[in-house]
Amino acid sequence: MPRVQPDQLSICADRLRAGELVAFPTETVYGLGADATQAEAIAKVYAVKNRPSFNPLICHVADFAAAEKLGVFSDNAQKLAEHFWPGPLTLVVPKRTACPVAPLASAGLESIALRVPAHPVAQALLRAVDRPIVAPSANPSGTLSPSRAEHVVNYFPDLLVLDGGDCSVGVESSIVGCLTEQTYWLRAGGLAKSQIEAHLGSPLHDAPTEKEDQARLAPGRLARHYAPQHQLLLTNDPATPKDAVIVFGTQTDPADRSFNLSPSGSDVEAASRLYALLHEIDQLLPEGGRILVRRFPPQTGGLHEAVLDRLNRAAAPNTAETS
Repeated sequence: MPRVQPDQLSICADRLRAGELVAFPTETVYGLGADATQAEAIAKVYAVKNRPSFNPLICHVADFAAAEKLGVFSDNAQKLAEHFWPGPLTLVVPKRTACPVAPLASAGLESIALRVPAHPVAQALLRAVDRPIVAPSANPSGTLSPSRAEHVVNYFPDLLVLDGGDCSVGVESSIVGCLTEQTYWLRAGGLAKSQIEAHLGSPLHDAPTEKEDQARLAPGRLARHYAPQHQLLLTNDPATPKDAVIVFGTQTDPADRSFNLSPSGSDVEAASRLYALLHEIDQLLPEGGRILVRRFPPQTGGLHEAVLDRLNRAAAPNTAETS
């Protein structure tokens, strides 16, 4: 049976130290874990996910002290880490000269993406392994991220999955770049941009505009990402009998298959339900059915940006870039 319970955590820790892969929960999504110090184990992650090798991986550690052994933290980076860790924030910082993380994890860059997850099962696993763990979302590259253990099992039936229940945040971590004196907003995620800026006391700079730089600088920045099997469109066009429709807040739709991401209009609820709802719709739609997402009412702040980012990337045309 590929799913194991937290009381069997030592089995997962032993497998990771042996260079094998294990899926485990974080508060954001389930991660496909590998020992970050073993290049061969990291290569397995890229192969299993069919992930582009130029797309760097996030290294997960148990606390800030462990992170400081891997990366160099500017004043702003340390300020963010001390306030928001553990939690859904990834910081991209320069790698230390003696960093034990295999270069493959950073896709050959001199930077490293670091996060301290808050999920108690993830924390227990990191402390049991006592090594940094790379853990991109446990799904084939470009597809829907898993927010439940069953989603991982559906993707990878033979993979050992540490079952920690539903992910409370439900979308990937926010990513902030701290490679220079300037601090960059690289990816919207489970921590609102406004919260980060409020703590820094200054605005975040926009990410580089060049597509290649965006993809190489931080995970999850490929144009098409987080996509369901069925075509997803952001449109107000009428649905056919095969289609499903997603609305938000007070929106309604006459389609037979109509789903509300958050009847109360909560961005937090929408983020936590997004992947689980798309997985559910993917399973029930017939061949040729589409997922029509009604354009949300104008809204700013909070996690609204992260939800729209995931939907826009899921709706992007399928190109060789995501293969």
